[in-house]
Amino acid sequence: MILHFGLFLGFQLVGETIARIFALRLPGPVIGMILLAVLLLTRPKIGTAIEKTATGFLSHLSLLYVPAGVGIVQYLDQVSEIGLPLAVALVGSTVLAIAAGALTFKYVNRLLGVADETPL
Repeated sequence: MILHFGLFLGFQLVGETIARIFALRLPGPVIGMILLAVLLLTRPKIGTAIEKTATGFLSHLSLLYVPAGVGIVQYLDQVSEIGLPLAVALVGSTVLAIAAGALTFKYVNRLLGVADETPL
C-alpha cells in the first residue's frame, strides 16, 4: 500500500516538475494524473495491483475538502466582500459547462447518426 501511494505521489511530483520546468499553465497534479492514466492504459497489471489502494484513497477523498473549508473560514472577511460575484461566477460557469456538455453530446450523436429523442 505504501508503495502504491508512493506511486501516486511520484506521478504528482513528476507532473509538478514538468509544469514548472516548461512553465505550463496546466497544474502539475493534472499532468501527473494524465501520465498515470497513460501508464495504466499501457500496463493494465499495474491498475489491478493498485486498485485496492486507489479505492481506499477515493473513499477518504472528502478529507481533502477540509483545508479548503479552513481557508474559507480564515479569509471570511475577503470572501464576504466578493461572495456574490463569486457565487454568480460559480453558478454561471456550472450552467455553461453543463450546457456545453449537453450540446457536445447532441452533436456527437448527430455525427454518429443516433436518433435525437429530446425536444430541443
